[in-house]
Amino acid sequence: MPVYTMAHIDVHDDENYAKYAALAGPAVAKYGGEFLARGGETAVMEGTARARNVIIRFKDMATAKAFYNGPEYQEALSYGLPAADREYLFVEGV
Repeated sequence: MPVYTMAHIDVHDDENYAKYAALAGPAVAKYGGEFLARGGETAVMEGTARARNVIIRFKDMATAKAFYNGPEYQEALSYGLPAADREYLFVEGV
């Protein structure tokens, strides 16, 4: 069953977040992830939102978790976590 990463992000350190992005993209590709939304226009219909929103599809939950916990993405996070406020979750598809 496909799994979707939903990330909601407010960047406050552009320089370090660029380092994160340069490492995160190849990590996503290595684990077979596909970007479905990456930035772009957002229309907030209810609640509050962050400035940047990303959706990535992985083939299943095990692969999504392997990606997140893998050394490639953990290295990316060493730049990304201090550079932004984020919510990051996995949701099973239907």
